[in-house]
Amino acid sequence: MLDKTFLPAEVESRIYEAWESAGVFRAGRPERLAAKPYTIVIPPPNVTGSLHMGHALNNTLQDVLVRFERMRGRDVLWQPGTDHAGIATQMVVERQLESSGTTRQALGREEFVRRVWSWKAESGGMILSQLRRLGASCDWSRERFTMDEGLSRAVVKVFVDLYRAGLIYKDKRLVNWDPKLLTAISDLEVQPTETKGHLWHMRYPVKDAPGRTITVATTRPETMLGDTAVAVHPDDARYADLVGKTVVLPIVGREIPIIADEYADPAQGSGAVKITPAHDFNDFEVGRRHGLPMINVLDAHGRINDEAPAAYRGLDRFEARRKVVAEFEALGLLEKIEDHVHTVPYGDRSGVVIEPWLTDQWYVDAATLAKPAIEAVERGETVFVPRNWEKTYFEWMRNIQPWCISRQLWWGHQIPAWYGPDGHVFVAETEEEASAAALAHYVLNEVISEEEAAALAEDPERRAAFLRRDPDVLDTWFSSALWPFSTLGWPDETPELRRYYKTDVLVTGFDIIFFWVARMMMMGLHFMKEVPFHTVYIHALVRDEKGQKMSKSKGNVIDPIDLVEKYGADALRFTLSAMAAQGRDIKLSESRVEGYRNFATKLWNAARFCEMNGCVPVAGFDPARVSGTIDRWIVGEVETTARAVTEAIEAYKFNEAAGAAYRFVWNVFCDWYLELIKPVLSGEDGAAKVETRATAAWVLDQGLKLLHPFMPFVTEELWQRIGDGIGGRNTVLALSPWPELQGLIDATAKADVEWLIDAVSAVRSVRSEMNVPTAARLPLFVISSSAEIEGRIDRYREFMKRLARLSSVAMATSAPAGSVQIVVGEATAALPLADVIDLDAERARLQREVQKLVDEIGKIDAKLGNASFVARAPEHVVEEQRERRQEAEAARVRLSQALERLSGAA
Repeated sequence: MLDKTFLPAEVESRIYEAWESAGVFRAGRPERLAAKPYTIVIPPPNVTGSLHMGHALNNTLQDVLVRFERMRGRDVLWQPGTDHAGIATQMVVERQLESSGTTRQALGREEFVRRVWSWKAESGGMILSQLRRLGASCDWSRERFTMDEGLSRAVVKVFVDLYRAGLIYKDKRLVNWDPKLLTAISDLEVQPTETKGHLWHMRYPVKDAPGRTITVATTRPETMLGDTAVAVHPDDARYADLVGKTVVLPIVGREIPIIADEYADPAQGSGAVKITPAHDFNDFEVGRRHGLPMINVLDAHGRINDEAPAAYRGLDRFEARRKVVAEFEALGLLEKIEDHVHTVPYGDRSGVVIEPWLTDQWYVDAATLAKPAIEAVERGETVFVPRNWEKTYFEWMRNIQPWCISRQLWWGHQIPAWYGPDGHVFVAETEEEASAAALAHYVLNEVISEEEAAALAEDPERRAAFLRRDPDVLDTWFSSALWPFSTLGWPDETPELRRYYKTDVLVTGFDIIFFWVARMMMMGLHFMKEVPFHTVYIHALVRDEKGQKMSKSKGNVIDPIDLVEKYGADALRFTLSAMAAQGRDIKLSESRVEGYRNFATKLWNAARFCEMNGCVPVAGFDPARVSGTIDRWIVGEVETTARAVTEAIEAYKFNEAAGAAYRFVWNVFCDWYLELIKPVLSGEDGAAKVETRATAAWVLDQGLKLLHPFMPFVTEELWQRIGDGIGGRNTVLALSPWPELQGLIDATAKADVEWLIDAVSAVRSVRSEMNVPTAARLPLFVISSSAEIEGRIDRYREFMKRLARLSSVAMATSAPAGSVQIVVGEATAALPLADVIDLDAERARLQREVQKLVDEIGKIDAKLGNASFVARAPEHVVEEQRERRQEAEAARVRLSQALERLSGAA
């Protein structure tokens, strides 16, 4: 017998352990070797990470897909793993070292890396255990890590192959430089922050034009020490005579040219802009176009270096800023200072201002690799869902810049490049290969003799001094770009690689379309000659209930594990699925999760009701052979729902799939079918009772299957427990076949029962709207000359009386006095209320309620019609007003209809 209450905390871990023990999630199960494979690779979370709500959404949607396809008989591989997360992981271990009074520099590289591996083995991967709590059905036997031996081999091979193809090279370019962590970082690790600052307008004297200056404005005065030009627009008549002349850079004394470039905007400020190619990304491009010198005036720590005048050397960049401004003011060259709100880039981990900094780094020729990746999406080999994200993909890919792949860290894939004594680089898969190439090179160029080469080859210590390895590591996006094929054993031609590549769908957020999706496309096409996935499903953000982005600073972060512990994993999963409408952010509130916990309870109670009434699965039951009208109707509803859920999941319309399953279980099965069959179940034994019991059990089973991808724990528990009635199931629900039903829809039964439901619902609605006492039993008169309606009244009179609390149901030619009229299909029904409620008082109450709603709608319309309010109010406030209006309008329409019905009562 089922327990009275479903307790997720007591069920979930037991169920999950049973799934894992039975190998339910494993790809390549013997009985599925002939089946078509279905593959998803998990977006590898950082090994340092913990589950946040974005992870919960992303992995829930993936799990819905893989559970659905597993039940459809596919050989499913959901490939799990974690990313080594270079900066994040290094920072974790460095903080541990600091707390124990030492540093990584004191330990040395080899010992530090060993410590990181030790931390990873003991504490890394907490997020994977949290994914298990969420119910993620990954094939954990195939778990990978972006720095495990196999993936490391793949990374090295890709680097070497691309280098030899001329697609990886070293260059001096601007990067996002973190002066605290002392490394280049990716754009994704830069946090643009709106900041109240200043705009300094500074005058540069024009050479050989006494008294004439040209004014430039900047938010970073200290960078003027590295200026190499002033730019004006080619069509700006104010400066036409100055183009080609020079200005004398104050403080520095360097002459720099005045150039014409369309980057200068005549409508902005003075129309002239200072050009500092070594400290601004836009200026860098201008500098390249005009062949300008690139003078870097900062060191790695953000201090002024020896390229600047002596008085500035060693100053912190912000201290130098104050000194530059003071000196301009003393020289009479500071025109004005304006308050200015602008965006300042901060390091998301270090918390310091990021500098565009000129430095030598390794780059990938992304533009060349992007061309096939663009064409693949243009040809439809990979499709984005929703399709509008293809436009974003194309914009990024068609304007792609060289990809900086080197990082100045110790934790990561060390770049497989070695430098000889003259700086010549040797790229190879192993140190032995690099050494052999280097020695051959230097012998050929007569730098060393063959005898010296032989001696070096035999002496590792001398060779290490002669040949120095590049200390940098690769950007983590480089290794994760190989994830769809490196996890399957590439560069070896493994059976897994042949079977599971290309993958079917990638589920990810829009923020990494460029950083990860595009790069997987480039690498997959280059090395596998095939796209890595045929579909990219882009999900939206999970926001708080007011529509604001979750952040620690706002204090509105919702921890998914807290919700799992409070309401169960099924409730959270179903909430996220039910709200995952394409292209629309999710506004998550705890009350929604609580509501879907109640849905799980409703399902549990329905199953318990079935069990208590002897509704247990019957072997060999054929739903096509049921004879009772109610039973014929419900098996048809199962077919309709199965088709709706299937089509919606196939189209990645998760909210529609969850909604169809919810409506069927809660409304159709629980609210109507179980109510309609109660007289049969409580009646005398006979063929009808036997059929109804078997039908109810079968329908419940189908409902469990349809809900399983969304709510795996409660459905699996019920599947197993209900099966005890016939000696237990011979399979787990997670591997049972998905409902693929045909021929069960009976049009006559469907029309009959839907008419009955409409009639009862209409009467219930009127009773509720008119405040009819619950205990009052009212007569209902149906006005119709239709023989079909009369037949339905005869067949379902007792159902209507019981379900709508009616004393009688009869045909009539007209409505009695004091009746409220209700339209039910082609018939009109009359419900006499004059003897039960005060019609005048009820009419007045409804009029007041309608007027209150009209007034509220008017106030909201006034707000939304105020352009200033819409422009200035936070987005979530405006959206809240729109939602309030929508709710108020729906209530006004409903109450107006009730008032109209009441006004018709004589």
